Amino acid sequence: MAQIENAKQLRDDLIKVYQGVKDKTVGLKEAKELTNTAGKILSSAKLELEYRSFTGQKDKIDFLET
Repeated sequence: MAQIENAKQLRDDLIKVYQGVKDKTVGLKEAKELTNTAGKILSSAKLELEYRSFTGQKDKIDFLET
C-alpha cells in the first residue's frame, strides 16, 4: 500500500473509495473504516494547523502542501 504524502493524495484515495462503493467493488464496512481513518488524519492536520496558528509559527505543514 502506498503511503499518503499529502491531503490531495488522501482526497484522491477517498474519491476512489466512493467510486468503489458505487461500483460495489468496495464493501460498506471497509469504506466506513477507511473514511473514519481519513477523518482522524484530517483532524490531526487541523489540530497541527490550529496549534501553529495559536503559537504564531509560520512553518509549512508538509501534509497540506501538494
